[in-house]
Amino acid sequence: MLKGTREESRSKIASHTLTFQTERGPQFIDITDQVTELVEQSGIENGFVVVFSKHTTAAISINENEPHLIADMEKMLEHAAPCGADYAHNRYGHPIDSGEEPNGHSHCQHLLLGASESIPVAGGRMLFGQWQRIFLVELDHAREREIVIQLVGE
Repeated sequence: MLKGTREESRSKIASHTLTFQTERGPQFIDITDQVTELVEQSGIENGFVVVFSKHTTAAISINENEPHLIADMEKMLEHAAPCGADYAHNRYGHPIDSGEEPNGHSHCQHLLLGASESIPVAGGRMLFGQWQRIFLVELDHAREREIVIQLVGE
């Protein structure tokens, strides 16, 4: 058991949902500025921010916003799980005659990237490396996407 004085908690929690309209898959959308604005508005000096995609075919990833690198990453995703490959999900989960676009590749690509990223906050700022940016990565087709931003700290 720890001895000492008990300090009253000053923790804050704030949640926001941002909506984005994507244009195609794959598409890397830099959302760093929107997240930065929410961190600044929150008044949180020390803690963390979680950026979470509410979708199984849209990911969140931290990387560099350099056009040639983004093209390389799009190519890598297509190579890892090609759009035109045979996926059981396309045949049985969303048959072609159901009116939905086949997207087995999008779900498989999502496994490589994940649904969220956590970024530490200190001094009221996210602690990024020099080139790091936050991306919403559309893996399917154009549609509206919701991203949850949750800030925790004091």
